[in-house]
Amino acid sequence: MRWWLVVANLWLLVVLTIPDTQARNRPHSQDGETRRGRRMRDGPGLGRARAGRSRPLKIRLVPGPNVPVEPSGKQGNTVFLESYKNLQDQHSSYNVIPEPDLSLDLSGDSPVRSDPADPVTPLTQEEIQRILWREEEEHREEEERLRKKDETRKKRRKQRKEQADRQRKIVEERRREEEEALRLQVEKEEEEWRRQMEERRRQEEEDRRRKEAAEREAREKERRLEEERRRQEEILREKLLALVEEEEERQGEAEEEEEVWLRGDVFQMLPKEPEEPEEPDLLPAPIPRPPAASEDELKEVEAEEFEEEGEEREVVVVENRGGLPPGCDISDVTVTCENAKLIHFPPLSFPELKSLSLEGNNISSIPAEAFNGIPNLEWINLKKNKLTSAGIDAKAFKGLKMLRRLYLDGNLLDAVPSDLPPTLQELKINENKLRGIEENSFQDLSSLVILELEGNLLSEGNVDPLAFAPLIQLSYLRLGRNHFRTIPQGLPTTLLELHLENNLIEEISETVFNQTRSLNVVSLRHNKLDETRIAPMAWINHRNLESIDLSHNDLYLVPSYLPRSLVHLVLVGNKIERIPGYVFAHMDPGLEYLYLSYNKLDGEGTEPESFFGSYHSMVELCLDHNQLVSVPSGINEMTNLHFLRLNNNRIRSIPDESICDPNHNGDSTLVALRLENNNIDPQKISPTAFSCVRSSSSVVLKPQKTK
Repeated sequence: MRWWLVVANLWLLVVLTIPDTQARNRPHSQDGETRRGRRMRDGPGLGRARAGRSRPLKIRLVPGPNVPVEPSGKQGNTVFLESYKNLQDQHSSYNVIPEPDLSLDLSGDSPVRSDPADPVTPLTQEEIQRILWREEEEHREEEERLRKKDETRKKRRKQRKEQADRQRKIVEERRREEEEALRLQVEKEEEEWRRQMEERRRQEEEDRRRKEAAEREAREKERRLEEERRRQEEILREKLLALVEEEEERQGEAEEEEEVWLRGDVFQMLPKEPEEPEEPDLLPAPIPRPPAASEDELKEVEAEEFEEEGEEREVVVVENRGGLPPGCDISDVTVTCENAKLIHFPPLSFPELKSLSLEGNNISSIPAEAFNGIPNLEWINLKKNKLTSAGIDAKAFKGLKMLRRLYLDGNLLDAVPSDLPPTLQELKINENKLRGIEENSFQDLSSLVILELEGNLLSEGNVDPLAFAPLIQLSYLRLGRNHFRTIPQGLPTTLLELHLENNLIEEISETVFNQTRSLNVVSLRHNKLDETRIAPMAWINHRNLESIDLSHNDLYLVPSYLPRSLVHLVLVGNKIERIPGYVFAHMDPGLEYLYLSYNKLDGEGTEPESFFGSYHSMVELCLDHNQLVSVPSGINEMTNLHFLRLNNNRIRSIPDESICDPNHNGDSTLVALRLENNNIDPQKISPTAFSCVRSSSSVVLKPQKTK
């Protein structure tokens, strides 16, 4: 390493010496320019190179006194050495001297500029060695400095990396803590939701049981009353027969007339006995009776009459009941077996039958041949039974070619029955245990117009987006009391009314109503909507949507971007604090019915432009049960307003122009005005304050809150 450095330094010095030799041979006039150019090129300070290193000393080798000099056209030619070994071999014959214009201060590091005329002092071997050692020492110091600098840089990089790792760990730990807190919160909310749903189910079950108990009690009471009425009728019939016998004894000439009277319905004809005024009071009002029961009673009455009168008359009694079980009635083309305690589907045989009601029994299954004897049914009512999906045969309804309506409410179904007739127009499966709707659940039901699936276990996760595709005529859809968090996808394009009450809906996306351009009514009451989760383009461009019910949600403002065609808006029971300005301005022809009862509107809740756009269209406005301290501005400009409710607020006074516009010259339109339960002193109200009300009796001012 040391020899290589020596050779490199020597070669560098020789190369730098050549320009000086050439400059010395030039004319004197160019010498100054050469020196100036060299000074400009070298720059100030010849003692040190860049980064603190010494500039290499320029050394020339000149022949000594014992070396012959070859003739040459130029003096001072430089002898190039190939290696330091040659230098050692020839040091006795050559002298190493510094550059002519420099002299070396051996005690220091900087070369000293000397006069070119001064004699050149050659360097000894020791001086050269000392120079080389110094260069090597400086090189080692430079390497050490660079090594320390590199170590310092690596240390700083390591520190930065460790700091970044620590910061990343802190951020990761914080993120994990936030995720854990969020997870705990979600679990808590889910647990609360489950608890509420369980409480709601228990309450609904309790209400259902109470309702059923009340219905049973009412039916039992009605049955007792019917029995009592029949007993009274029997007594009355006996009295009437006794009176007839007496009349026959007194007036034999009226026998034929009496026989005709007995032949008719005694409950529809009144006796014509002027001398017996108490008899009409004994006759009850006509009571409709099932045909079968009337025939039995008529048979008994006719038999008694035949025995008394000794005459034979023809009696027509229906003996063949077509397999109709006890507790069932038949009338024309309808069979009713409601609350008959049936546990099996009755084997009926009435080909002409159109309607069948088996509501309120304990039927758990429907076999495949259940409707073989009644193939022309158009309406089947199977509400409030114990039917399960497994208990209904796959081909049970397949043979009914004329079925229009099928009611399966209040059973235990967990899936839509398969192979329903394509003629079906109305299907109700409310209050069951439906856990999902598959893509082919409504296959071939292209004639279905009304579908009700309320009170089940449906959600957007178990309802296939293509499930409603076959329902090309569906107009009326009820999905209330389920578990939807968003409005289901794939709604039929023909839909006119959509009911999603009592769900968990939190948002309305921009695309959910894109296909339902005919939609007229949407009910979303009792959900979890707020105005920020209703997309601006969700329904603003609908031209048929006239009625929206958003009552009992989490709204703080009247939602913007409502449908242009909206006529009827229900926002009762929210947390609305403000009606933004111009929120109804884009509607055409204009909003007519606005219900904002039971909210949190106060003195700053309305603006002068809050009702802009509805001045000529508003018919009913309900602002009762809020916190208003004055009549909102703009009401006096509503020229078509019929009903106004401002009761149960904090209104203290009624200025003359707050409700009625004194400049309006048309007929009075306000039919009813309610202002009770405010802080108004009726004695301080101006007589002209209600000049636009048709009748003073239509204004309700009392009672007012006591101060």
